[in-house]
Formats: sequence, C-alpha cells, structure tokens
Amino acid sequence: MDLTGIGVLLIGIALLVLAISLAQILNNIASILKGVDRTVEQLPEQLDDMFDETGKLLHNSNNTLADVNEKLGTLTPLFHIVGDVGESTRRLSSSLVDVSKAASNKIENDESVEQKKKIGGVYGSTVLGYYLFRKRKEQKESKGWKTYA
Repeated sequence: MDLTGIGVLLIGIALLVLAISLAQILNNIASILKGVDRTVEQLPEQLDDMFDETGKLLHNSNNTLADVNEKLGTLTPLFHIVGDVGESTRRLSSSLVDVSKAASNKIENDESVEQKKKIGGVYGSTVLGYYLFRKRKEQKESKGWKTYA
C-alpha cells in the first residue's frame, strides 16, 4: 500500500469514529426530546388543574371579601357612634381643662395676694418692733439710763 491508501484509510477510520460519536450524541438528544415531549403532553392537564384551583381560589376570595364588606357595613354605624362619643368626650374634657385652668389661675392669684399680705404683715411687724425698740432705747438714754447693749 502506498501512502495515499494509508491516508484514505486513516480518514475513513476518523470519519467512522466521528459518526459513532455523533450517533451517541444524537441518541442522547433524542431521549431528552422524548422526555420533553412527555412533559409537554402532561402540561395541558396540569394547566387545567392549576386554572381550576385558581378559579376556586378567586371564588373563595370573592366570597370572603363580600362577607368582610357585609360585616364592615354592619359595624360602620358603630364606628360613627364611637367617633361621636370620642368627639363629645374631647369637647367635655377640653371645657373641663379650661375651667380647671381658670380656677387654678384664680387660686394662684389669690395665694400670691394672700402670701404678699402675710409677708407684708411680717415685715410691718418687724419694722414696728424695731422702731419701738429704738424709741424705747432713745427714751431710756434721754432719761439718763444707760443700757449696755
């Protein structure tokens, strides 16, 4: 055999190995596609089940929402009554606060006047006592009595 024959034989063997490798790869791809086909065949049934469950969920949600709205409608007047009572209580408490502030201011003013009177009385008494003491001392000194103070 000459070199050309050996080259052609090597090329043939390489193509045979390449064909076997490609056959295995294509066989694996075929099995993957069969699995995908089975999954895709099951998909409509699964989607139907999912859409049925979603419809039931939406129906239950609508029923629950209608029930909550009905109960809330029943409670709305109660909320208005509680709001009115709160507003009335706020007005009453604010008027009581105003009255108590006015009374407190009046008491503070009366206490400060009373306290000033007491302090003025104490100062007056002290000054009067001191004045009398000085006068007596001056009278004793003018009569000739000596006091050692």
